[in-house]
Amino acid sequence: MILRVLHLAVIGTLIMAAAYVYRIKYDSTLQAERLAKIRSEVRRERDTIAALRAEWGELESPSRIEALAKRYLHLKPIAPTQFDKLDALPEQPPQLVKPDSRDPIGEVIENLEEPPPTVTGSIWPPAPAPSIARSPTPADAAPTTTAPTTAPPATGSANGTNAGMPAAKSGRLDR
Repeated sequence: MILRVLHLAVIGTLIMAAAYVYRIKYDSTLQAERLAKIRSEVRRERDTIAALRAEWGELESPSRIEALAKRYLHLKPIAPTQFDKLDALPEQPPQLVKPDSRDPIGEVIENLEEPPPTVTGSIWPPAPAPSIARSPTPADAAPTTTAPTTAPPATGSANGTNAGMPAAKSGRLDR
């Protein structure tokens, strides 16, 4: 009788060991599938990063930026009169904030309306603002503005050929 109970105990232990081994094998299969899935995601992300880096390299190429600048910015070449000697520049930049201020950012924001006038040899003094004349009209009529006597400089190239071009629309500017 003892031998029979011992045989049943060993058979039960073998069945439990087989179930445990099967569970370990099943878990390892699941982990291998997860690992393969993660590796494929990493490979896909690396490919995406490589494609984005290639596109970034294309977008930041100096020749492309130069072509876009010529097409949309219409800059004039630098004139020799725009350079000045270092002696003509102010010694220090204007101080916008008092050194003992408790809120330096707030003080800068408050002083934005009244920037300190700094005129150097390379910057022209600011032009006076056009005046607004009011004609004697009824109270419901809108005030009229007088046009300045000189026309503003044309935006465009130095010879004015692109002055009538419309501004670029939002979106990609490269093609």
